[in-house]
Amino acid sequence: MNGPILETERLVLRPTSLDDFPRWCEMMADETAARFVGGVQSPPEVWRGLMGMAGAWSLTGVAMFSVIEKASGQWVGRLGPWQPHGWPGCEIGWGLHPDAWGRGYAIEGARAAMDYAFDVLGWDAVIHCIDPDNRPSEKVAERLGSRLEGPGRMPPPFAHVPVNIWGQSREAWRAHR
Repeated sequence: MNGPILETERLVLRPTSLDDFPRWCEMMADETAARFVGGVQSPPEVWRGLMGMAGAWSLTGVAMFSVIEKASGQWVGRLGPWQPHGWPGCEIGWGLHPDAWGRGYAIEGARAAMDYAFDVLGWDAVIHCIDPDNRPSEKVAERLGSRLEGPGRMPPPFAHVPVNIWGQSREAWRAHR
């Protein structure tokens, strides 16, 4: 694993590992869980996504963390910094396995990831690309102190996907924290 390991009260955030594949497949096979993070995917498609995330860690030092629940040691999702070529900004994103929903893990993990993005990566601002129909993610963004900045445009192959850009500056984050 190339990259940092962050810990919160209940979570370990670490780079992608092959051990994450089975639970990642479960998440991406669930229509509701996958709806706003690329849609339902087969195991070969999930494999490519997992390899892309691992490759981003290796080549750029920036990728979403795998989220591990401390109490169980189980993979519960992925979240954190994401900055693919052509992306509308430096993103902190999240996607959790359905059995981890409603526990506050997205907020807990995203707070640690935002601290990391501002304090270690030196980002001046973060965004969250959120589908206009994804009210639960909007609530997470609001609780993080982010504000709706307006509609955004994703790069291919996601150019057809509608998103709203939520975000905040480093100064706003520090004032909110």
